[in-house]
Amino acid sequence: MRKLVKTLRDTTLALLCVMLLIACESKQATEVDVEVGKASVVLMTFNVENLFDNQDDPGKDDKAYLALAAKQTDAHKAECAEITVDRWRDQCLNWDWHDEIIEKKLQVIARTILQIGNGRGPDVLALQEIENVAILERLRIEYLGAADYGPSVLLEGDDSRGVDVAFLSRLELVNEPVLHRIRFADFDESRVADTRGILQADFRLPDGSTLTGFAVHFPAPYHPTEMREAAYEHLNRLRANLPADRSVFAAGDFNTTSTEDAEKDMLGRFARPHWTVVHELGCADCLGTQYYAAADNWSFLDMILWSTGDTRGKKTTWNIRANSVEIANKVDQQVRQDGTPARFQLPDGSGVSDHWPLIVSLESK
Repeated sequence: MRKLVKTLRDTTLALLCVMLLIACESKQATEVDVEVGKASVVLMTFNVENLFDNQDDPGKDDKAYLALAAKQTDAHKAECAEITVDRWRDQCLNWDWHDEIIEKKLQVIARTILQIGNGRGPDVLALQEIENVAILERLRIEYLGAADYGPSVLLEGDDSRGVDVAFLSRLELVNEPVLHRIRFADFDESRVADTRGILQADFRLPDGSTLTGFAVHFPAPYHPTEMREAAYEHLNRLRANLPADRSVFAAGDFNTTSTEDAEKDMLGRFARPHWTVVHELGCADCLGTQYYAAADNWSFLDMILWSTGDTRGKKTTWNIRANSVEIANKVDQQVRQDGTPARFQLPDGSGVSDHWPLIVSLESK
């Protein structure tokens, strides 16, 4: 009898072990299946703060970004003397934007970009304050080789200083990019001169669907609020004109300060009705991407806005992963001792930019 009981007990234990093993293997198989079916795409926006070469571009006000030896003419000094802002006048007269400084600038920008994605950077990168396609191609080819980006997407705009918006991407470009110039009907040329258009580029997602990106750099905060309102309205019209099933993002420097938003409800009127403001879904502990010392306040000047076809009555296959929203500021040169963004400084070439990049991941549903 004892032998029978022992046999039954051993058999029962063996069966339980087998059942547990099957259950564990089934759970692991399910987890693997879930992951296998997913794909992700990382977006980043980054205002690199004046990525200039040291060649004089005809018709553009780039005289601060020349080697010191080229700044010794009476004509150059006379032009600089007309600048009313002390810091900008000093840059125009005394900054030595020589080859080694440009190399330092390119190196720290590349380090900042490659700090994410296991050293490969984001899949799609929206950039602001790029002087021209030549300096961007130099960044891409000489310093961002690990990212394996395709040719730069930059169309020359009308900004008087020559700064443009651009894209770098590992995703295939589907159509020819378009620069949409913003019409500021109620402002004279002196106001409009240092503004940029909205760059549209269409990319092929891993499942074959199309992702439309808008790279933006709205009028600076010293311009009237109405100019930024006009820029938001133009962006929203571009979004509304896209196919209903299109996944869309807008990324860049929207130049909407936290103070202006609090006083004028800019995001409530122009962003949230049409877009998801991604840093509001995650990044709860983030203060902002830019710090204004004079007012001791932070702002998300740099934003990524997301819109799917779901909001226009069509289902799409991609959405943002809320817990993926981050500020990319882990490179030492990006952060001052007081914890604020470290702008690029001469003569030593310290710092990176007065803006921190913002990132988010898209995932297939």
